[in-house]
Amino acid sequence: MNLQSQAAIVTGGASGLGAETVRQLAQAGAKVAIFDRNIDAAQTLAAEVGGIAVACDITDTASVEQALKLARDAHGSVRLLVNCAGIGGARRIVGRDGSAMPLEDFSRIIEVNLIGTFNVIRLVAAEMVASTPDEDGERGVIITTSSVAAYDGQIGQEAYAASKGALASLTLPLARDLSQFGVRVMSIAPGLFLTPLMHQLPQEVQQSLAASIPFPKRLGKPEEFAALALHIAQNASLNGEVIRLDGALRLPPR
Repeated sequence: MNLQSQAAIVTGGASGLGAETVRQLAQAGAKVAIFDRNIDAAQTLAAEVGGIAVACDITDTASVEQALKLARDAHGSVRLLVNCAGIGGARRIVGRDGSAMPLEDFSRIIEVNLIGTFNVIRLVAAEMVASTPDEDGERGVIITTSSVAAYDGQIGQEAYAASKGALASLTLPLARDLSQFGVRVMSIAPGLFLTPLMHQLPQEVQQSLAASIPFPKRLGKPEEFAALALHIAQNASLNGEVIRLDGALRLPPR
């Protein structure tokens, strides 16, 4: 896909991996809509890159439908969707006091990371399918953000690993389902990246985590995630696959 003047949406685009993806998409000539619950941060970034900011809760269908309408009115039918919105959380299934994990703790992460992401995908896919294909027969590209935790979930990561594992498992069937319409689906599974959440950790903890990565022995850069998202959009042969972006990292149990 040639990204010049194409309409793109990045969920969770106001910070972290999403924000850098927004910047690189804009640099490539795309018209970017930033979907985020933090509308102030989204507006600041939109002003920086010449995009638009749209308040959106991906778990709320009405919110997503309204956000898509605003993006469509501003930029036309969406051609690229990058799903970066998500939440983390770690809690053992049985705590130190012997109590079971509250079901709500599990449900919330699944609701946002899996169901929320699928909610956006299904609505965007319908819009892509109804659009006119380009000269190569392509109507759109959808990218999800999985995680190495999908494969190497650590102690206490049951909910997070399950949500990201589900996104990895969704990739191939979604690609097969939408291939007849010229829509590709891919997923990126990042390892340890230097995001705002990571910045909150003490420097010695960051250094210890970086040392666990075989090579390069540093935390991943958001620019590297964004560069891969752009390459996926531009390389028509990439479809139905999950790409680990982790420096050969395999997470230990804890």
